[in-house]
Amino acid sequence: MPTLVCVPIMLEHPPVADPARGGDFAPEPGLAGAVTAALADAALAKQKGADLVEFRIDSVFEGAEQGPDADELDAYTVAEFRRLLAESPLPVILTCRPTWEGGEYDGDDSDRVALFEKLCCDTEHPPAYLDVELAAYTRSANLRQKINLCVTHPKQQRKGVTTRLILSTHDFEGRPADLDRRLLAMYEEPACAVVKVAYRARSLRDNLDLFEILRESPKPTIALGMGEFGLTSRVLAPKFHGFLTFASLRDQAATAPGQPTIDDLLGLYRFRKIGKETRLYGVIGWPVGHSLSPLIHNAGFDEIGWDGVYLPLPILADEHDATVTATSFNATVNALADELALSFEGASVTIPHKEHAVRFGSPSGLRDPSLIGAANTLTLDPNRERHTANTDADAIVELLTGRGVCGADCRIGIVGAGGVAKAAAYALLQTGTTVVLYNRTIRRAESMADELNANNPTGKIVAAELDLLPRACCHAFVNCTPVGMIGGPDPEGLSIPIPDMPNIDENTVFFDTVYNPIETPMLKAAKEHGFRTIDGVEMFVRQAAAQFELWTGKGAPVQLFDRLVREKLGS
Repeated sequence: MPTLVCVPIMLEHPPVADPARGGDFAPEPGLAGAVTAALADAALAKQKGADLVEFRIDSVFEGAEQGPDADELDAYTVAEFRRLLAESPLPVILTCRPTWEGGEYDGDDSDRVALFEKLCCDTEHPPAYLDVELAAYTRSANLRQKINLCVTHPKQQRKGVTTRLILSTHDFEGRPADLDRRLLAMYEEPACAVVKVAYRARSLRDNLDLFEILRESPKPTIALGMGEFGLTSRVLAPKFHGFLTFASLRDQAATAPGQPTIDDLLGLYRFRKIGKETRLYGVIGWPVGHSLSPLIHNAGFDEIGWDGVYLPLPILADEHDATVTATSFNATVNALADELALSFEGASVTIPHKEHAVRFGSPSGLRDPSLIGAANTLTLDPNRERHTANTDADAIVELLTGRGVCGADCRIGIVGAGGVAKAAAYALLQTGTTVVLYNRTIRRAESMADELNANNPTGKIVAAELDLLPRACCHAFVNCTPVGMIGGPDPEGLSIPIPDMPNIDENTVFFDTVYNPIETPMLKAAKEHGFRTIDGVEMFVRQAAAQFELWTGKGAPVQLFDRLVREKLGS
């Protein structure tokens, strides 16, 4: 059975007007309005491709009415919830989550069980599933007996009852210490049709535990990690035969931390195409949530018919302790690589893990990442041999060669002395190019120049003060600093002082490795003065294309990559 996609819908009280729900939707006040809005959301969920919806009623259900008939649920409340079930365009999971398990219901268990009885038994439109917390279910024999009256046992059919029971357990702090005991209790409960476990993932390795639960469970099971480390468990649920996964209708509608939107789940991550043999790739870094790499690589896999999925793979880093960061990287990547069922076959690596990635395996391609001191690509071949590469270096040389400014007769100025600058200088030196390294801290530039000269007999590199840049005479200039980057230390700054460089030849090329914005202040100045330019999107696409080819053995759809990135940044 394929893994289902469920959109959770939290009933709002009062509901919020939202044109996305259809036309000029403006719900009426009160519970009726909340139900109407939820039904509109359910219709939208169906339109977007969901298989079922979870109606979360805990924020609008208040239990028994107060007064002389305090033990009775008011008829209006029951009627509105019955309308919710009857008019839903998709099968329903009904949930009334108490505050002590992360929900909003603060009433008595007996009241919500009384509501379940009215909505599940002897009614024309019962929910397909009733989600009840394991802790509530086992609290008392009387409560358990009443809940059992609301659901049908897997091996026992009762007239008028078709709702199946999901027993669930949640922990918003981390993996529960007694998780095995909880799982066993749910496995052994005859009334339980589906087991659900969700806890906050503290690292990517927690996903491996969740996948093991899915593989070993004797019953249909939902096993999900909450938070940004848990996305892998949500997207790869079909690979391990998870019963369902949750996806929010919109970013602000998530009912648990880390839920992807249904648009991202089905579109960006191609959820319906994921199966047991699907290969896993991703971008490793900290943070990685805003990376554009999943956008282009998943589209590329789709374009060539490659059975793979590319995900953000955050690995925690400690900016004050390099040893902790290296340990975190090594432990996590080794765990992913060693889990054969995961089919982890490659990753892009970004800040701050590039230097740790060098030691992952042997070099692939023409350039040795260890001589650069950084790798941005990991690959596991069919024999599970591990390889590293630095495709930043390849991309820079390829783009400059295409403009005719690379080789023994060329002199190129590089601004910066970080990892990208080192990759650029190393690769250019191998072509026989003369490199001038401009940096604010001259000692750092000199140290890098000495190291690279010792390992590159063909070209030559010299260090220079940044203040000398206006008098530079080069065929091309490459900015390898974050100056001009949106969100960087100086987004309005000029990384290269083009207006103060009047003697530069008109054929000079100005290359910015920053890709957001597409046109940095430096590139804008270069265009205004009539110079040739290479923007950061070109580099981003070229280095990604080289990664893609290492993983798949096939040419990357470069034009598709370029269009997607420019459209995304342009929006």
